[in-house]
Amino acid sequence: MIIPSEDSPKFHERMRQAMALSFHKYGPVKTAYPHKVNAIASLEKRLQLYKETGNADYLVDVANFAMIEFMLPAHEQFHDKPTDGGEGRTWRSGGPSTQRSNDGQRLR
Repeated sequence: MIIPSEDSPKFHERMRQAMALSFHKYGPVKTAYPHKVNAIASLEKRLQLYKETGNADYLVDVANFAMIEFMLPAHEQFHDKPTDGGEGRTWRSGGPSTQRSNDGQRLR
């Protein structure tokens, strides 16, 4: 069960709409990825554009390019091994990534 506060149906709908538009504009993803279009480079470009402009539409593109890489991977070592997020998150206060709860308490 998805906890409502931890999901955005609007975001998922925007992703679906963008993928449908792209299908009609460019054709099926499998005809371009990964052999013609680089999903990760495209993702990185849209993330940079989001950082520069704040336009949330670029975040939809970022998510869709990540999904395309997941569906049709170009990475030579692609594998699907779930992690527990132990890589940490970057806090606004800076410093090294650490595993902390949202109230700032260090985990483990």
